[in-house]
Amino acid sequence: MLKVSVISPEATVYEGETDAIVAPAFDGEVGILTGHAPMMALLGKGVLRLGGDAGPKFNVQGGFLQVADNVVRVVTEHASAA
Repeated sequence: MLKVSVISPEATVYEGETDAIVAPAFDGEVGILTGHAPMMALLGKGVLRLGGDAGPKFNVQGGFLQVADNVVRVVTEHASAA
């Protein structure tokens, strides 16, 4: 499982676990599964999807995403429920 934090300037929007993430990177979508190699990506504008179709979704705009040791941090300029 991936431990996920979604953080905006106003508050921590989400903290929890999921098995997959699809994020709107600056130059296209990026998918992350358990065991993903360490990485950082700039975020664009779009929908951050956690888990499958029934998982939480957030509209995000700008910021970055960091993956290391099955911990994913999404720090964004704006986040709201999608």
